Amino acid sequence: MAQIIFEKQDLTWLEWTRTRHSSGTAGSFLKAYDDFGGRKTYYKLSNYHPVNGIVGHECVNEIIVDRLLSILGVEHLHYQLIHADVLLDGQVRETWLCASEDYKKPGESKIALDALYQSERLDRMETPMQFCERMGWKAYVDKMLAVDFLILNRDRHGANIEVLRDGKRRTMRLSPLFDHGLSLLFQCETEETLAAEDVMADKPVQCFVGSRSARDNLNLISEENRAFLRKLKSSDRKILLDGLDACLPRAWQDKIWEMILKRWKAYEDFCHQG
Repeated sequence: MAQIIFEKQDLTWLEWTRTRHSSGTAGSFLKAYDDFGGRKTYYKLSNYHPVNGIVGHECVNEIIVDRLLSILGVEHLHYQLIHADVLLDGQVRETWLCASEDYKKPGESKIALDALYQSERLDRMETPMQFCERMGWKAYVDKMLAVDFLILNRDRHGANIEVLRDGKRRTMRLSPLFDHGLSLLFQCETEETLAAEDVMADKPVQCFVGSRSARDNLNLISEENRAFLRKLKSSDRKILLDGLDACLPRAWQDKIWEMILKRWKAYEDFCHQG
């Protein structure tokens, strides 16, 4: 399956619903789905304003992070970027959206980590991180915190980590990492804000298992869980940004690569500090 569909598709039949937007940015994130052929496909749009239209590039971020996690060897949800017409508020709009398939296995149901934590924590003193460690999920959470530092993910709230349960088989697992749109330079909508952006700034983040600082959250990672399966190389720029000229200006691409590379080097320094 092609990761990017350049030929414009007619997706005006999709019905979009608004979702909670927890980043503090004005606008809405709209989602839709279909279940043709018995397989569920989920769609989402970048930041949408009723007057200004679709102004964000969060869907492109999903593709970039998808590629980054494939390079680093981290289990994650795969996305497809689609050039399409959609119908919003009675008006046809041309955009780039992303699609993903359902990652649940037959027989599995899902529950947000924050909901599971509230119902099954030992007592009020057990923190989300302690709960995850007790459940055997520390390695997963550690890798997630490292990833969220690399991309400055601002939106790892408790529903953006899902637990998949199979009552018949009595199994429970964490979902692949997903939903990375509110990361990288999602808030930069003009060349002026892009040029002024400090790619190493430690901006406030939502992190259910950690603090409001992506940098400080690195200190929660156990030393044995710091290394990725693979390392980022300068030549990976082509892999991360291949085919994005049609949907993301080159200035944004250059700045995003600068951000990822500098934060990767900072993470390597953290891992080697002893």
